[in-house]
Amino acid sequence: MAATKRRSVATIVVLVLLLAVAVAGAVYALSGNPMIATFWSLVPPLIATIMALVTKEVYSSLLIGIILGNFFYGFADGKFSFETFFNGIFFSDGGIITNLADSWNVGIMVFLVVLGIMVALMNKAGGASAFGRWAGRHIKTRVGAELATVVLGVLIFVDDYFNCLTVGSVMRPITDSHKVSRAKLAYLIDATAAPVCIIAPISSWAAAVTSYVPEESGINGFLMFLRTIPYNLYAILTILMLVVLAIARFDYGPMAKHELNAVKNGDLFTTEVRPYGDDTVAEEPKKGASLWDMVLPVIVLIVFCIIGLIYTGGFFEGAGFASSFADADASMGLVLGSAAALVFTFIYYMIRRCVDFKTFMGCFPEGFIAMVPAMLILALAWSLGGTTKYNLGSTDFVQAVLANADTLKNFLPLILFLIACGISFSTGTSWGTFGIMIPIVCGIYDMGSPMLTIAIAAAMGGAVMGDHCSPISDTTIMASAGAHSDHVNHVSTQLPYAVTVAVCCAVGYLVAAFTTSLAIILPVAIVLELVLLFIIKAVAGKKTA
Repeated sequence: MAATKRRSVATIVVLVLLLAVAVAGAVYALSGNPMIATFWSLVPPLIATIMALVTKEVYSSLLIGIILGNFFYGFADGKFSFETFFNGIFFSDGGIITNLADSWNVGIMVFLVVLGIMVALMNKAGGASAFGRWAGRHIKTRVGAELATVVLGVLIFVDDYFNCLTVGSVMRPITDSHKVSRAKLAYLIDATAAPVCIIAPISSWAAAVTSYVPEESGINGFLMFLRTIPYNLYAILTILMLVVLAIARFDYGPMAKHELNAVKNGDLFTTEVRPYGDDTVAEEPKKGASLWDMVLPVIVLIVFCIIGLIYTGGFFEGAGFASSFADADASMGLVLGSAAALVFTFIYYMIRRCVDFKTFMGCFPEGFIAMVPAMLILALAWSLGGTTKYNLGSTDFVQAVLANADTLKNFLPLILFLIACGISFSTGTSWGTFGIMIPIVCGIYDMGSPMLTIAIAAAMGGAVMGDHCSPISDTTIMASAGAHSDHVNHVSTQLPYAVTVAVCCAVGYLVAAFTTSLAIILPVAIVLELVLLFIIKAVAGKKTA
């Protein structure tokens, strides 16, 4: 009751602050200054983030961010227009209905549903319980469960969405059995999704980065991506941190509370919120179920999704493997691949007599319902990001800020890293941040400059960092969905870890202002992270069994 009362008071305080911001924005607009392409364009997502962290309620926080953003949008011409306000919420480029009508977004939702159906089907067939029994014989400790999650996340490098849902589905029963909290599982999933994809040459992320390098710059986009890999400090240090935390068996910040509660009390959720239900009870082993009833569908899913991606990129029309990834439509490719995998899984289970047709069809609504929380958050997050980018012109504001950074070329990697963190955090999109930053960087440096590689790597790493911290990021949302964790719990527990890595990256890119040698920049960042973690463990770290 006391916690509920404190949360209610905090909610009231946030709403009062929100009203103050809205009034200030109205006064600012009425004074003749525009709301578009100014700092005010970043205020709505910041308010939504603060509300989500304080109130622990993500749906209302996102919705209020959308309303506030379009309230500012309604003042764009110096006077308030209710027509502009309501059109902004629903029908503008950043509106809810516009985003739900977007074929790319719908494809991602269909992919979510198909994955939900496959998970339900594997559970009904007994594949999940058979895999759990096998893992129980081979993975004996919490450290082993966490490291196995990291390894699987690294191996599934094709796409971050696919990574989040697949790793979550496979590893959730194993981490549950070793009392790893759902918040920690969500962090392990999220930290091996985007950070791995951004340094994997064969991935949808590599394709996106490659496509953002302007043709007129004369730079080979794919070759540039390969050169950025060792300089992408955020990706490298995040993966290192996962290993250190697992082996050293300690956590800090809000995560420590979740982990200690899971170990001591067996409560994997800590908070009362159960968006996916209390699904920790293991299903009864099904007679005749085999390890392959889980492993084979997952392998087929991976293979078919890769085929789907390169198909959309023109591989079967003569395009090269790398170029087909560069031109792939991730949404369409994942839908085609997952749908084909679902058909294969059904036929395989029918041959194995694991399920009948009635059970198969019953998995459709079950899988859909399981993904409703993720889809609702995604829909609102897309709209808030669209409101910020399209209605309020945050992109133009950031480009104007960067236009004045040319005089600080040596310090530009650090500046780009920090700005990319801010853009990605505010808009919830790494790819959108790449699209803004990479063309600007290519226009500042000469093609042969080593600082060009470092600057692009800094922008890419900053984009992933902001994406990690942002509650409106689709990757963060899918990590919560894959772990069946409360979304706000995931964001609040991951934030201190992401900030720790970001501090080390910032120092690394500061060093880059004085030397472009990888042999100096990377070791400095790694040593700093290890020292910081050692100090945190000594001061505030709480050991888990």
